[in-house]
Amino acid sequence: MSHFFAFLARMKFIQRWGLMRNTQPENIQEHSLQTAIIAHGLAIIGNRYHGCDHDPERVMALAVFHEVSEIITGDLPSPIKHRDPALHSAYSRLEDAARERVHGMLPGDLQQDYRALLFGEDRDTHLALVKAADKLGAYLKCLEELKGGNTEFALARDSLEADIKQIDLPEVQHFVEHFVPSFSLTLDELNQ
Repeated sequence: MSHFFAFLARMKFIQRWGLMRNTQPENIQEHSLQTAIIAHGLAIIGNRYHGCDHDPERVMALAVFHEVSEIITGDLPSPIKHRDPALHSAYSRLEDAARERVHGMLPGDLQQDYRALLFGEDRDTHLALVKAADKLGAYLKCLEELKGGNTEFALARDSLEADIKQIDLPEVQHFVEHFVPSFSLTLDELNQ
């Protein structure tokens, strides 16, 4: 018996943004799906408009699994994770150990099929798209919270916006210009 998929199903119980008041809770399963959708879109944008050779389905699959370690570790808030280099290094080791544990839940003959997905082993360009999509997802969460009147997310939005502007991928800037503004609209405005 393998517990792999049962463990993955528990992603819905791991809440994000634990230090902040949320008008709409978000778990890592929801976040992973949104990240996968955005990463897939970034790959297609790169291919269509910027002459790239991304594999959109591969990028999407990498994004689906990008938070898998948090099934075991939980979601450590970014201000804590990135404030102290020693803590960040220790947490990275903990994430690797968590990935190994989840990977070990697979039957041996399936482990090779999932290793690269669980450990983010792929082309640097693909991994950069997943990382950018992860940031964009967090930024969009901030916009949604602010639209709901929750100013708790204002500083996070500003910080993420600055980070996103520094991402040297034309796919990201294209997404920001053409798709992000819609996230501040109401349903009625989207339906016009």
